Amino acid sequence: MSEEATAVAEYSAEAKELGDKIANMTLKQAKELSDYLKDEHGIEPAAGGGAVMVAAGGEGGGEAAAEQTEFDVVLTAFGDKKLNVVKVVKNLTGASLMEAKKMVEGVPATLKEGVSKEEAEKVKAEVEEAGGSVELK
Repeated sequence: MSEEATAVAEYSAEAKELGDKIANMTLKQAKELSDYLKDEHGIEPAAGGGAVMVAAGGEGGGEAAAEQTEFDVVLTAFGDKKLNVVKVVKNLTGASLMEAKKMVEGVPATLKEGVSKEEAEKVKAEVEEAGGSVELK
């Protein structure tokens, strides 16, 4: 077993150098490399490949990588105006009145998934205006 571990641990100088360079790239450099590989060599990252590049972004890329673009809107409470909240949930989700009532009574309940920040804020405002409480995740 120790022979296998030794064989796996040996890397060429070229592989080490390239790996170190990739691991220390900024987000901008990683995006540029991704575009170059796609345009010049027809190589596209596998599903989730971009996330690996972002995670390895290192210094300078942290803030850009951390900015969330998709949100889940979760109803956390309905307050003392449950009927108003049920009506808003019904309109927002397209659910039947009974389904909307079950969602409201079963808080926390996800009202929308993977929506833009603008839409999430709009939904949150509508629910809060009706008397409910919403959390964006």
